Amino acid sequence: MIFRHIDEKKADLCLANAMVETVFKTIKSEMIWRTIWQSRRQADNAIGRYIDGFYNPVRRHSALGYKSPCRFKAEAA
Repeated sequence: MIFRHIDEKKADLCLANAMVETVFKTIKSEMIWRTIWQSRRQADNAIGRYIDGFYNPVRRHSALGYKSPCRFKAEAA
């Protein structure tokens, strides 16, 4: 029984890892590979603004039927 539980956890970790890798790939292709920053702080700030200001609230996500999270929430309310 314990081995079955461990196998299920491994499957969950693989799915979670795949989702995270997809997010990182998107951020890299949409922003990082296209930009040159003068400092690490500048890069950190720009990436943070991208994630908080565009990727999370505005960008359309396939998991939400290609709607932005804001639109998805508004339609669900």
